Amino acid sequence: MEKVIPQLSVVIPLFNEEQVFEKLISSLKSLLYSSSINCEIVLVDDGSTDNTSNLILELCKNDSRFHGILLSRNHGHQLALTAGMSFAKGSEGIMVMDGDLQDPPELIETFYKKMKEGYDVVYAIRTKRKETILKKTAYWLYYRIQKSISNFNIPIDSGDFGMMSRRVVDELNLMPENSRYLRGMRSWVGFKQIGITYERSARQAGESSYGFKQLLGLAYNGIFNFSELPIKFITRIGFFTIFTSLTYLAYTLYKKIFLNEVPEGFTALIMAIVLFSGVQLISLGIIGEYVLRIFFQVKNRPLFIVATRIVDQKIIS
Repeated sequence: MEKVIPQLSVVIPLFNEEQVFEKLISSLKSLLYSSSINCEIVLVDDGSTDNTSNLILELCKNDSRFHGILLSRNHGHQLALTAGMSFAKGSEGIMVMDGDLQDPPELIETFYKKMKEGYDVVYAIRTKRKETILKKTAYWLYYRIQKSISNFNIPIDSGDFGMMSRRVVDELNLMPENSRYLRGMRSWVGFKQIGITYERSARQAGESSYGFKQLLGLAYNGIFNFSELPIKFITRIGFFTIFTSLTYLAYTLYKKIFLNEVPEGFTALIMAIVLFSGVQLISLGIIGEYVLRIFFQVKNRPLFIVATRIVDQKIIS
């Protein structure tokens, strides 16, 4: 009997999600039973240290609608998504979402309806977050800074959660960049795109493994990969420091020639040294971010390594 190719693939990266796994699978199975869309669920284990990988293994061996990908180690959220998209078989499109149920799977019908109206990318816009005031403020500020400095439009308050057509995913899979920022890459590809607002729920169980360090790394990728401002900032601050120096020089000459005062320069000298040292260090740091990305890219290593796949209830190692 010929295997039916699913219309849609739902790609979900998981890292130490043992506590929420049963709720997630129950929600996905309800969706599969109620939806008229032929779907496959691609679960990507990103090197979990708890029982998540075993739970994926058992589920996929007993249910052909689930496709498991176990990575060799923790590669990070963006590369886990990339792995899932690389193996997803959905003929019409791919939906990506997190596994903590903050992104409601039920929106698949709404996203799919928009795709049928001719949109290639349907992304979710978060209207509310069940997080601390500090985090919400940081997110709000970051998205608006990113939008103001990006070379092209990256929608405000949109995460990875959304649906993409097959041709958009094929284009993303051709991009070899190591420091990935999928929501930016998705916008860069173009085609017809639309946003849908939703209220983001709180985590259903467990704690997020996406800490400050991971969020900062993702923010850096969003800024340095999709904006020219950081490198141009060095030139602008260079001109500013030259202007400041010349202004101070003119001021000291005026005091010497017209007021016959000997400039007391120790404090000013210390200030100038500290200022220009800071400017140099910031400039080197910005250049270093670009050099670091070039360094990792030219190694040409694979973006991820798959240890085991479970497809059609068969284990492929």
